[in-house]
Amino acid sequence: MIKLLKWMKEDIQSVYDRDPAARSTLEILLAYPGLHAIWGHRINHWLWMHNRKSLARFGSHIVRFLTGIEIHPGAQIGRRFFIDHGMGVVIGETAEVGDDVTLYHGVTLGGVSLEKGKRHPTLGDRVVVGSGAKVLGAIYIGEGSRIGSNAVVVKSVPPNSVVVGVPGQVVVRSKPRPQTPDLNHNELPDAIGAALASVMERVEAIERSLDHHVDTHPTRVLEETYAGSGALQFSIPVSSSGGNGNGNHGEAHSHPHLHPPDHGVWRGEDFSI
Repeated sequence: MIKLLKWMKEDIQSVYDRDPAARSTLEILLAYPGLHAIWGHRINHWLWMHNRKSLARFGSHIVRFLTGIEIHPGAQIGRRFFIDHGMGVVIGETAEVGDDVTLYHGVTLGGVSLEKGKRHPTLGDRVVVGSGAKVLGAIYIGEGSRIGSNAVVVKSVPPNSVVVGVPGQVVVRSKPRPQTPDLNHNELPDAIGAALASVMERVEAIERSLDHHVDTHPTRVLEETYAGSGALQFSIPVSSSGGNGNGNHGEAHSHPHLHPPDHGVWRGEDFSI
């Protein structure tokens, strides 16, 4: 009982820490469905672990009816778990959630298999999952990571990463993670868009160099220089000052050259993350 009361006090404090709209303990106790859902889940999980599975499932059904949050009683939830708003959250049977994790409304921790056994994701400590995100399958989300709103994550994510898009693009942080809960959902990189912009700017630089070569050496346009391998070789100088494709060579590139993803993981320094 003492342990349970300690955990309940921590849950209330986590609301103060992660929701600036919280004004009083009474308000939190009466008007935070995420808090009601996790407390109900702890009771249902105890019943599940003591082989009262039908009663546990019925209890989770009642909690879903009252809060709009569905947590299977078999899911393992850590301490100081916070669900903000909460409507539409679904957490599957074999999901595992670490300590200090934050979920927003519409999040699904779902399975992708009909087989028994582990089929739902595991979230490490201090993970934040934005509204509408879907984390699917028996994958691991590394501690300190942030999943962007409406992302669809189907592969494991390294610690201290940011994930955005469909399917989720993983960017490993190059900057230190903030000590406070990472709720900056506006700071999400457009990895694919930035990569395409970088490629387009480099193609424009190549085209400008080729046009310059044709203009200055018209008689050499048909000449081909072959290396030992037989491949056609071009010498294409690109000004360090960059350009924007419209003749403005004095301006720097807005999209510097990005490193290609390594096994699907982008570098944080390319996106200032």
